[in-house]
Amino acid sequence: MTYLCSEMDKFMKYANFFYTTVGFEAYATASRPPKDSLRNRIVFWGNLVNLAIVGSGEAIYFYLAIRAGNLLEAVTVMSYIGFIIVGVSKIFFIMWKKPALSAMVQELEDLFPRGKVQEAQFHLEDYLRSCSRISFNYGLLYFVLIWTFNLYPIMELIVFEKWLKIRIVGKTLPYLMYAPWKWDDNWSYYPLLVAQNLGGYTSAAGQISTDLLLCSVATQVVMHFDHLARSMENHNLSGDWPEDSRFISEVVRYHERILRLSDVVNDILGVPLLLNFMVSSFVICFVGFQMTVGVSPDMITKLFLYLVSSMSQVYLICHYGQMVADASFGLSVAVYNQNWSHADVRYQRALLLIIARAQKTTHLKATIFLDITRSTMTDLLQISYKFFALLRTMYVQ
Repeated sequence: MTYLCSEMDKFMKYANFFYTTVGFEAYATASRPPKDSLRNRIVFWGNLVNLAIVGSGEAIYFYLAIRAGNLLEAVTVMSYIGFIIVGVSKIFFIMWKKPALSAMVQELEDLFPRGKVQEAQFHLEDYLRSCSRISFNYGLLYFVLIWTFNLYPIMELIVFEKWLKIRIVGKTLPYLMYAPWKWDDNWSYYPLLVAQNLGGYTSAAGQISTDLLLCSVATQVVMHFDHLARSMENHNLSGDWPEDSRFISEVVRYHERILRLSDVVNDILGVPLLLNFMVSSFVICFVGFQMTVGVSPDMITKLFLYLVSSMSQVYLICHYGQMVADASFGLSVAVYNQNWSHADVRYQRALLLIIARAQKTTHLKATIFLDITRSTMTDLLQISYKFFALLRTMYVQ
């Protein structure tokens, strides 16, 4: 059991790391019992309360900017608010679905290959290497993004005002936020700066951890589909119906478990994914708009990193959605490629049923509204561009 937990944790380690940094535990299984501690609860709820305060200040700033007719500042704050909405929604949906998520991870542990022989049959190292590489690079990208935004005002003050002495920077905050007092000339600047830094990281961690959880689970679903396809294609039939029927019965049961697992993934992550796509289309639009209205070169760098990170997040989800779809459909091709010509006619009829079911492609779903594949990325960019064109028209007029 310890060995199995260790191997599973290799897939989940990056997601669990970012969950842990905000005091949250996403799931618990028999091999990974819950670790409910007062410290974690304080860290978790403290982060959420702080994020709520920062988000409220940004929402008030947005309202005041709209009243004043300052479209550029309103759009800037909306991109920050959208970032918070996605992060918080993912955390709360995982909290809500924690029992179902724990049961899903338990099912993954039950299906997980045991021992070196099975690991070789499943090509476990290849899938683990791919998942770890993508998870690390994606997590690093978002980590660089959030701390670039968080620390930029401090670095700007130190470099341009204190060191090079080429311009007066003053005390600024990473994100536009309303505060009912003058904070830039007294000690209250520093608590506000810390609060915004923690809020930005909490929102980013909520997004990163859930995306990496999806990455690790989807990788294992693909691994099981691919293993089933290889098993079918490479199996040597005996021509004896009782023996072959036992094999195909095991295949059907295994296939059903993978399909149920895919349904559970969609049930747990469907709503956060839909909200992710909806908000990301606006965020990409808002960031693109800011980059085209004459902001400073320093700000362009920050916005470009923000844009790349938002698009990378959407592409990561679409990439794994396409992998799941391809792997599920690939089973039908593998069944057809099996040497079934000399098998019993009852076996051949059973193969038709498996092929028919496998051709109903399994998708990652953003609820019932959206099947996620790489083409979804194109659709989202088209929607973002339409909003961008609308904003540009409003700004010019």
